[in-house]
Formats: sequence, C-alpha cells, structure tokens
Amino acid sequence: MIVIAFDFGLKNIGVAVGENILKKGRALSKLSAQNGSPDWDNVKNLLQTWKPKFLVVGLPLNIDGTRQDMTKKAEKFAYSLKYKFNLFVDLHDERLSTKEARSLIFKKNGFKGLKKEKIHSVAAVIILESWFNQNLY
Repeated sequence: MIVIAFDFGLKNIGVAVGENILKKGRALSKLSAQNGSPDWDNVKNLLQTWKPKFLVVGLPLNIDGTRQDMTKKAEKFAYSLKYKFNLFVDLHDERLSTKEARSLIFKKNGFKGLKKEKIHSVAAVIILESWFNQNLY
C-alpha cells in the first residue's frame, strides 16, 4: 500500500512517499506554498502519479505536546486534502522531525547539504516512517 506524507509549512511543504511492507519512505520534491496553500493542481498530479491509499500530515506540536499556531493550519491543510481528493488523511505528531532531518542531512552531506528544499522532504520521510512504525497497515 502506497502512502504519501507531508511536512506542512507556510512556504514549503515537504513530501515523501513510501509503502507499508518495507516501512520506508523516499523524499520527493517539496511543494511551494503561499501561506500554507499549495498549488492544488500539483498535489492532484502527485496523487495521480503515486495513487496512494493514505495520506499523512505532520502535526506540529510544542515539545510538551501542546498545540501551537501552526497546529490549526496543518489541520486545515489535512482537511483540505481529505475533502478535495476523497482520501483517508491521518495527522501524525511531527515533533523534532525537522531537527532530525537537519541532523541526517548534515551527517551525510555536511553544511552544503543543508538546503531548505531538502530539509522539508526529509522531514516528511521521518514523519512517514514514524507513522508506519506506529500503525499496523
């Protein structure tokens, strides 16, 4: 089963694809966004290409688990995905995923690898793999 994960952001939305058997994800190109709203035609093309059964959206929370300003915006993005494309969308805790993504990229490529466009999609991989490990799909 194919699953696509999103690391929601106001300017960039990281994207990863994976499947439940190996429980591994692969970073895809990020989506550009304006105030959290992507070009929905690009999202449609992405979904038509990969034909996922599930979508996962990273849920930004404070370190103590409380909600923050971005939480509601990520929920709105997830709601839009669900109703525009009629797919199951799950919100998944994304605490520290961006920090972990930066660390992984730095270990592999040093400072030169720390490009914003890569960080978001690597964070989406982390979110997706965490979701796979917590679900029995």
